[in-house]
Amino acid sequence: MASQTVRIHPQTHAKLQELARQCGESMTDVLEKAVASYRRRVFLEGLNRDFAALRADRKAWKEELAERAQWDATLADGLEDD
Repeated sequence: MASQTVRIHPQTHAKLQELARQCGESMTDVLEKAVASYRRRVFLEGLNRDFAALRADRKAWKEELAERAQWDATLADGLEDD
């Protein structure tokens, strides 16, 4: 695995060390999990903003609901589950 240097505040380093100790994991693994969690949070916050904007646009929301109804109809297309 390649190694990179990232500057962090001493307080953040201490928190990272403590989390690693508590979890019995390396600081690298704890940091990787933290970044993945933060990335998901940022993605979902953006998704929530986009969804709110869609719902605020009456015409676009009506089109969304109509498309959902079309997709729901495919569930009853007569095909059996494998």
